[in-house]
Amino acid sequence: MMKRAPPVSSSLFSKSQNLWLIWKLLILLSIIFLVMTLARIQFYYDTSPQSSSGRVYRRSQLPMIDDEGFEGNPRIAYLFLVRRDLPLDFLWQSFFENADAANYSIYVHSEPGFIFDETTTRSSFFYNRQLSNSIKVDWGESTMIEAERLLLQAALENPANQRFILLSDSCVPLYNFTYIYNYLMGSSKSFVDSFLDMKEGRYNPRMSSVIPMRKWRKGSQWTALVRSHAKVVAYDDVIFPVFKKLCKRRPPLDSSKGKQNLKLQKQHNCIPDEHYVQTLLAMNDLEGELERRTVTYTLWIQSATNMETKSWHPVTYNYATSNPQQIKNIKDIDHVYYETEHRTEWCHSNAILVPCFLFARKFSRDGAMRLLTQGV
Repeated sequence: MMKRAPPVSSSLFSKSQNLWLIWKLLILLSIIFLVMTLARIQFYYDTSPQSSSGRVYRRSQLPMIDDEGFEGNPRIAYLFLVRRDLPLDFLWQSFFENADAANYSIYVHSEPGFIFDETTTRSSFFYNRQLSNSIKVDWGESTMIEAERLLLQAALENPANQRFILLSDSCVPLYNFTYIYNYLMGSSKSFVDSFLDMKEGRYNPRMSSVIPMRKWRKGSQWTALVRSHAKVVAYDDVIFPVFKKLCKRRPPLDSSKGKQNLKLQKQHNCIPDEHYVQTLLAMNDLEGELERRTVTYTLWIQSATNMETKSWHPVTYNYATSNPQQIKNIKDIDHVYYETEHRTEWCHSNAILVPCFLFARKFSRDGAMRLLTQGV
């Protein structure tokens, strides 16, 4: 006679069912926790890669420089970023010879090994002003912003330097030293051309873990910084490595490569010096401390290459175009319009409406000579 299996207890079945429900609940809670954790990590990187305050830096993270409580005559550090020599040195000779030497400092980044002395410059103001640790600079590469940082680091060693103006070898001053000194020192803000860049596609999505797209900015590299902002740029070790790795200029078109150009032009195209300082300061939530415009005028035109591609290039002012009326037109500009933000930036210094530009580029030797001889 076969024995029947005892009936399954209803209480045992109920316990198994409850246990399964508990496991399902635990799995669901684990998934929710994981999603929330990932979301918090992404939010952390979107707001600040280093600090929960929303800034890349805190003051305590910057190198110790003995400049606290500086008392004395504040100086403007003139930072010249040049290819080799300074072709317009005769114009700058006239500019500096009427200035109080206690009001300025001069620093030059030239090619490695180049010395400014009586054999290489007509102005004694530039004797031995070159950096000893200069590097080879290539246009459109991260070496450009690395050279800017070297200039700032050298100038920051002198606590008297309170304003830092970056200039090229083709820049000319539009006003005398005293006017420019009072203009820059009269404002507590830095002058940094900065605007949203949403159209050109220079932003590399691979940056997003450190630099969110909403913080991506574009503008002129020719800035005038207050000391606190100069420190942020000079000693940045978070944003600069990202630019060095992911912001690279697309290789130029080469007619000999034929169809391969199509592949080359699909590569990401980023010009570091047009984005770095602006993006770095935006990442530090410092835009409220800026006049978001440059004080160096450049006239840009669009031109086409022999490969039928259009690009923007700065106009060079020669003898004919460096006439008094042209200079007056530049000096009369009192606002700048930023199309991507539908923003008109009226030019202020210490809340007073002022001319926008203190310097202009690009000037040839004969163009600069005309400015000097005609006293423009």
